[in-house]
Amino acid sequence: MSILYTLIILSIIITIHEIGHLVSAKFFKVYCKEFSLGMGPKLWGFKGKETTYNLRMFPFGGFVAMAGEESVEADVPVERTLLGIAKYKRMIIMLSGIFMNFVLAFILFVGINWSLGYVIESPKAIVAGIVENSPAEAAGLQMNDKILKLTFTDGTSVVPKNFDDVITYTQLYHNEIKFTLLRDSQEIEISVTPIYMAETERYFLGVMLPPAEKVNISPLEGIGYAFSTMIGTIYSMFLLIGRLLTGVGLQSVSGPLGIIEITQAQASYGLLNLIYLTAILSLNVGVFNLLPLPILDGGRVFIIGIEMIIRKPLNKRVEYGLMYFSAALLIMLMVLATWQDLSKLF
Repeated sequence: MSILYTLIILSIIITIHEIGHLVSAKFFKVYCKEFSLGMGPKLWGFKGKETTYNLRMFPFGGFVAMAGEESVEADVPVERTLLGIAKYKRMIIMLSGIFMNFVLAFILFVGINWSLGYVIESPKAIVAGIVENSPAEAAGLQMNDKILKLTFTDGTSVVPKNFDDVITYTQLYHNEIKFTLLRDSQEIEISVTPIYMAETERYFLGVMLPPAEKVNISPLEGIGYAFSTMIGTIYSMFLLIGRLLTGVGLQSVSGPLGIIEITQAQASYGLLNLIYLTAILSLNVGVFNLLPLPILDGGRVFIIGIEMIIRKPLNKRVEYGLMYFSAALLIMLMVLATWQDLSKLF
């Protein structure tokens, strides 16, 4: 059942993404030869006024075949092709799928807030207690210590906004962590090294967090909290991507198997949790597609931007080289994620 849930969630996210491309392309009068959900052999389809709509066998991915793309043959005027419209319009078409992923996440967050009528605010970065015989106890952390800053061995430092930040970064960095604390009006520094717990597959410090606060909200406040949740999540995703580029947090990358496992866990908690997971995954798809890799939407926008600067099309050999390189990176990332998923299973 968890596989079915995962397929439904991913299909919704991909459909919304591709609809964004389709609608914006048609708005700018670009001829769209085909709109397909999924990849591989066609299972079902129908012909619209000028676009063929297809459902394909493998429910991963999708595409809009637009005139002007190299693989698309279409006998239409040049002004109805991607290359025949203004570059800023091409950028809008490329970014519209990402925009729709953000819109989907925002609507789902709002729906969750309105359904519950309250939000749970993250606890402040204050130590609520210390677990006995833990790294935190051995290092000398105490109850009511306020965590002002975390400093890591690579020189990175973070000022946590709440305890969620503390948890996130202690799971990313596994070497010694220097805590800057406020204790009885005095600022002190204590270093702690987390230990890996195989049974939970997480790194353990032994620091207890204070209880989260339940805040009742109005419908209008529900919209505001949804927006702040979305912005905060996007910001965290970019931070994680930045750390991944430096080799930090690679063990936290998950592939399809990991997503199925997460979906199964969230499904056990009810429909709202599945809806929340859909919103988070939609943001993941949007942020991931913003990366400046030519095989992704963000990379295509990046290339258009370069062409606007140099005032001529990018050399095809260079463009193809960048595309092959980005494809190789994505394949390596998928292999790494799948390997880690399999390692956790076995």
